[in-house]
Amino acid sequence: MTKNIGAEYGQKNIRCNAVGPGYIDTPLLNQLDDEHKKALIAKHPMGRLGKSEEVAELVLFLSSDKSSFMTGGYYLVDGGYTAV
Repeated sequence: MTKNIGAEYGQKNIRCNAVGPGYIDTPLLNQLDDEHKKALIAKHPMGRLGKSEEVAELVLFLSSDKSSFMTGGYYLVDGGYTAV
């Protein structure tokens, strides 16, 4: 859907991008016991969970003029989780 919207509305200077956050260190994940949290962290090549600020930085970038030639993309913020 993101690709189609990006392609269809690009000529109208309307951009559409999607952000795919991975496991982010939030109060929800604090409900996990230490064993499960360590196992989850071990699955990330970067060896840690993401931070909400890291996702926000990408969203800010995609919303800015610095990404004016970007549309139809899906951008992961997952510490390499989906790469392995």
